Amino acid sequence: MRKAVTFISINRASTPAPPAGRAMFQMMGVFAEFERAIIRERVVAGLARAKAEGKAVGRPTVGAEVENAIRQMRRDRLGIQKIARTLGVGVSVVQRVVATSAV
Repeated sequence: MRKAVTFISINRASTPAPPAGRAMFQMMGVFAEFERAIIRERVVAGLARAKAEGKAVGRPTVGAEVENAIRQMRRDRLGIQKIARTLGVGVSVVQRVVATSAV
């Protein structure tokens, strides 16, 4: 299902309807995509440099004690959200630990 969207600028007299307006919006889209690609490239390079320097990259891991507590609470039939709230960790952490311990 496609929805129609109309853009009206209150600061400029350009609209996407005439060919010049359509070209302007396409160029803005190209530059936005280019800028996003440059940002992504810099982020990837920064992460690679940090890894090369031996720095920890990514989110911190939870300790083995917390993982064991998650597994025990899950064996006791507690829900994922209840476990996360009780231990003060995110739901995604509980889901990851449960998924890896099921293997």
